[in-house]
Amino acid sequence: MHSIDENETTAPRPPRPLALVTGVGRTVGIGAGVARQLAASGWDIAFTYWHPYDQRMSWGVESGATDAIDRALTACGARTVAIEADLADPEAAARVFDAAERDLGPVTALVMCHCESVDSGLLDTTVESFDRHFAVNARATWLLIREYGRRFGGAHGTGRIISLTSDHTVGNLPYGASKGALDRITLAAAHELAHLGVTANVINPGPVDTGWMSEELREACAAETPLGRLGTPQDTAHLVDFLCSPRGQWMNGQLLKSNGGSA
Repeated sequence: MHSIDENETTAPRPPRPLALVTGVGRTVGIGAGVARQLAASGWDIAFTYWHPYDQRMSWGVESGATDAIDRALTACGARTVAIEADLADPEAAARVFDAAERDLGPVTALVMCHCESVDSGLLDTTVESFDRHFAVNARATWLLIREYGRRFGGAHGTGRIISLTSDHTVGNLPYGASKGALDRITLAAAHELAHLGVTANVINPGPVDTGWMSEELREACAAETPLGRLGTPQDTAHLVDFLCSPRGQWMNGQLLKSNGGSA
């Protein structure tokens, strides 16, 4: 057995890379699941939230969610910073990166789980709602990626950009249309940021119930998958974890359907 004498010192812990995860407002959300998985895999985590969005939604604000998420991440050994950010604001992306860098250092992985999602169709979508969806889902994604590209200085091949999308458009027009724009913006980064050695991919997680589904919708969506179940935040988190790891480096410029074979 090896013993340590008084003159021997232990090696310092290697620095953990930093992931910036957006849309981490509720403990049951996909963003929180992704943040927990990355923290468990050795990442420090900066995460954003915006409670006024939750207030507008049927589930409301989850009391104490930010502190609970922070505790779960630190329990995995991660350094953390929680950043309140209205991503509809064009200046928010720069402020988010400033806060992450000030408290934790340079961002290696940008994982975008934020969204604006209010059901409406072709005939009843308002101009205000349409514009807000594109501001949050498309424009903010572009601005976050742009900020990341301007600031990234990591080793070639280590950078990661991941966005979450959806193909649900019928009866959900502004959400689906703005997510389609998000896809193209993210996939462009795989080529335009190639000189940085950054990979960029989009994940469609399929039907994941994080509190927004009715019982009838849950049953209908589960029946459309071969396994007869809904997706979970952890299902998406496992794929994000792989893409952010060195093993996921060869996956680039892809739209990946992690939806259980949903019809």
